[in-house]
This record gives sequence, structure tokens and C-alpha cells, in this order.
Amino acid sequence: GPFGAPIAHGFLTLSLMPAFLQTAFEVRQTSMGVNYGLNKVRFLKPVPVNSRLRAHFKLLSWEPLEGNGAQIVTEMTVEQEGADKPACVAESITRLFP
Repeated sequence: GPFGAPIAHGFLTLSLMPAFLQTAFEVRQTSMGVNYGLNKVRFLKPVPVNSRLRAHFKLLSWEPLEGNGAQIVTEMTVEQEGADKPACVAESITRLFP
């Protein structure tokens, strides 16, 4: 291919979001979180196979839901070790319930 080595599919990189989210922060007093979808997803750089990745998260919005739930929108930026720009940037929508 045009990248000089095998690369991971962009959606494989995106599929790491739940695992990264689980270790990024803790949300207390919730019994269930539901993936409600994505607003934006951009694959900015190919990820060569066996790359080391990390993710950064930023809370973009919080909105109360009926029944004491909340909807949060979180921006995830996935970085490849040694790369000059992110591999993936995505906005995730999660609904949390007590």
C-alpha cells in the first residue's frame, strides 16, 4: 500500500475508545452507561501495525436527562508514539443512568 507498511484499519483504532475511556476517568453514582453514538470522527494519520497508542479525553458537554441520568459528549484524541499529529479524533456521546 501507499504507507510503506501494514496499517491498522481506522475503525480498529476507533474501537479502542471504550477501553481507553474505562481507564481515563471514573464516573460515580452510575449503574449503567450506554453508547449513544458519535458526532464526529476523523482519521488523521494511518497507524502502522504494532504502534503504541494513547488517548486523551476532554469533556465537551454535560446535559441532564429525565430520571436523574445525564448525557455527556467527550472528545477522544488518539496519539501514536513519536507521531507529529493525532491518528484519530472522535466525539463520543454517552448516556449515564443511576
